[in-house]
Amino acid sequence: MTKDQAVQAVREAKARLGVTWAQLAEAVGRPVPWTVAALLGQHPMSEAEAAAAANLLDLDEDVARALRLQPTRGSLGAAVPTDPTIYRFYEILQVYGPTIKELIHEEFGDGIMSAINFNMAVRRVPDPGGDRVEVVLNGKFLPYEW
Repeated sequence: MTKDQAVQAVREAKARLGVTWAQLAEAVGRPVPWTVAALLGQHPMSEAEAAAAANLLDLDEDVARALRLQPTRGSLGAAVPTDPTIYRFYEILQVYGPTIKELIHEEFGDGIMSAINFNMAVRRVPDPGGDRVEVVLNGKFLPYEW
C-alpha cells in the first residue's frame, strides 16, 4: 500500500466512524496539527503511533505500515493549489510573503523561519461580524551562516 492509499483509507475511516482529529491526536499521543499532517501523509509515524491510529480507525497493518513510510513532503499535486482553503494561504503568501520576509529580517537579521523546528495552532475566534480563523505559525529562527 502506498502512502497516498493510506491517506485515502484514513479519510474514509474517519468519516465512516465519526472520529475527530483531536481523538486521533489523543490516541497517537501527539499534537493535533502534527497528527493531521502525519495522517495526511506529510510525516512518518512511529510504529506505536501508526498502530494507535490504525486501531482507532479499524484499519489493517498495511495502512499502519504505509503511515510509517518516509513522505514526500509538500506534495499537493499542483504547483498552484486549487482547493479554496489551501489556495487562500497561497494567496496570503503572494500578497504578504515579502512583508513577512522583511519583518523577519528586520527583527532577527538574515535568516529564515524553520519549517522543521516548527509548530502551529488553529483556533476559532468569536467575532460579532462572524467567527474568525486564527492561524499561528511558530518556527525557530535559523540565521544564514556564511
